[in-house]
Amino acid sequence: MDPVLKALWYVESHFAGEVCLDDIAGVAGVSRFHMSRAFAAATGRSITRYLRGRRLSVAARALAGGAPDILAVALDAGYGSHEAFTRAFREQFGLTPEALRAQRHLDNLELVEPIIMDDTPTAKLEEPRFVDGKPMLIAGLGERYAFDSPNNAIPALWQRFNTYQGSIPGAVPNAWYGICCNFDDSSFEYVSGVEVTDFSEMPKEFSCVRLAAQKYAVFAHRDHVSKIRNTVHAIWRNWLPNSQFEAADAPNFEHYGPEFDGRTGNGGLEIWIPLKA
Repeated sequence: MDPVLKALWYVESHFAGEVCLDDIAGVAGVSRFHMSRAFAAATGRSITRYLRGRRLSVAARALAGGAPDILAVALDAGYGSHEAFTRAFREQFGLTPEALRAQRHLDNLELVEPIIMDDTPTAKLEEPRFVDGKPMLIAGLGERYAFDSPNNAIPALWQRFNTYQGSIPGAVPNAWYGICCNFDDSSFEYVSGVEVTDFSEMPKEFSCVRLAAQKYAVFAHRDHVSKIRNTVHAIWRNWLPNSQFEAADAPNFEHYGPEFDGRTGNGGLEIWIPLKA
């Protein structure tokens, strides 16, 4: 049973009580960092947003059924006050608890229903190679994304970055990288960039990332780039939990070599996962 299935079971069994990410990670037998990455890779959303959405969806059903005491519903959903519950409810559904109770139906709400997943791997992984990665300087365009950002968000960032090809000072040939870094429980920063020799003459709009020396497991992704999520999913959900290794809380990245065709998305790439020593 992989960590994502364990996490889903735990959330569905306990979300009416006190539950936090550390609890979920502990039950799944992985680190907090691993839990966040594995859940996002498998489901396309953050585990904290899923937990909140499940609680508020149950609350919405109670309110649409005419629950007389909104504060009691708020407390059952894990909120300590009517005000905090109302803010979260409006952010989730676009209307207040009072408005939903008055309308007595859920037709205009997008509820968060339980995620049902099987334990079939989504991609067949080749055995990784292990690399002692050197320190690197990566410069490029960076944006912050929620784990449930649209699938076209990162390709659009690459499209913007491609206009800089041939004009980046100190760029190392054939060294294009997609860096995932600065994680929190619901989002991360992605930098589409290139290795450079120094940061001194970078465009002011560029993000600059220093990668320290680090041990990595390096996985080949030979399918079209649009299927990269399947490989990432298999790494975090299947390979890592069944290996002797633990992921390090450090940037992971995609490496696009000369064989990758940015016009067609074919040619393959590598996914580098940082490992604890």
